[in-house]
Amino acid sequence: MTGALGDLRVVEMGQLLAGPFCGQLLGDFGAEVVKIEPPGSGDPMREWGREKPHGMSLWWPILARNKKSVTLNLRTPEGQALARKIIAQADVLVENFRPGTLERWGLAPADLQKENPGLIVTRVTGYGQDGPYAPRAGFGSIGEAMGGIRYVTGDPDKPPSRAGISLGDELAGTFAALGTLVALHARHRTGRGQIVDSALYEAVLALMESLVPEWEIAGYQRERTGSVLPNIAPSNVYPTLDGPVLIAANRDTIWRRLATLMGRPELGDDERYATHGARGTNAEELDELIGAWTAGQSSDALLELLHENGIPAGLTYRAKDMLADPHYKAREAIIRMAHPDFGDFPMHNVFPKLSDTPGEVRALGPSLGQHNAEVYGGLLGLSAGEIASLQEAGTI
Repeated sequence: MTGALGDLRVVEMGQLLAGPFCGQLLGDFGAEVVKIEPPGSGDPMREWGREKPHGMSLWWPILARNKKSVTLNLRTPEGQALARKIIAQADVLVENFRPGTLERWGLAPADLQKENPGLIVTRVTGYGQDGPYAPRAGFGSIGEAMGGIRYVTGDPDKPPSRAGISLGDELAGTFAALGTLVALHARHRTGRGQIVDSALYEAVLALMESLVPEWEIAGYQRERTGSVLPNIAPSNVYPTLDGPVLIAANRDTIWRRLATLMGRPELGDDERYATHGARGTNAEELDELIGAWTAGQSSDALLELLHENGIPAGLTYRAKDMLADPHYKAREAIIRMAHPDFGDFPMHNVFPKLSDTPGEVRALGPSLGQHNAEVYGGLLGLSAGEIASLQEAGTI
């Protein structure tokens, strides 16, 4: 295995999104990720996605990239015994079942760590491993709501909205991967593994900036504000002849450059707009001034002018814009791999970029049980006959 994490073996027992996203991130940087799936059905993510050409998910090849799929019935004693043997040779176990599930299966972290003292057990759930809500079922949408991001997302005159992606799940998976790497670093000093407890609502809460002290100390309740952030101006979407352009000129120096470009240099030092606080107070009238200036220009001409003068600006990209963008191409932000059913398969690359040990997409999501022989035969040393017997019994 290559990559920064190429010396690590990760066993992934999670399903759906949060746990598997953690596994994807670790696999992207070289970890060997052995994904355990139920025989016959596999991870439900194999079937998920808005569009399914050929009846197949376009999400699965990405979420399961760089992973090895083995089938195993964890609800049977035989399956649990095999799982323990695999985990005994792993550095990390990632799971996102409800708290107590591993324990019911005889796979309690404390017991696993007796056999493998260096094992990191990364657990991703809706509410964490303890507390009064721990036993509840928790999906990403509930974590987003409880963590606070749903309430502040959307237009002020409409109910709370959501991002068009599974933000809570992927945040929890990201924090789980971060916690895993921190625990692995600690293991270098102590030689011992530990439990990483990543909760969906806490991963969202970690993004909420100063929302809590604003309420408790200042008595300020953040509300939905549409396309702007209160007291941050100018930073909005402005009209042009052929579509909106985002402009963010909310630093004093940048604002003065924008005022000069607008042919109104005196606005740069006008007491209504000269400081960050003043612009925030007068944001609406400032947006009207800027909008009147941008409305008569094409988006291309406006963006060129803004970029030349060091003013942050851009368009709101869709997938087709990303695929056509020269910066995306220069940095290989989107890569292509051959898929047996879809042919040329585009997807985002591995981020962030590392100069010496970069991540890499080595393979797209595998078919169900594709690596049974490799893992059960190569890793556990089972014979072909023993593997066949396990398949006939429904264990794998």
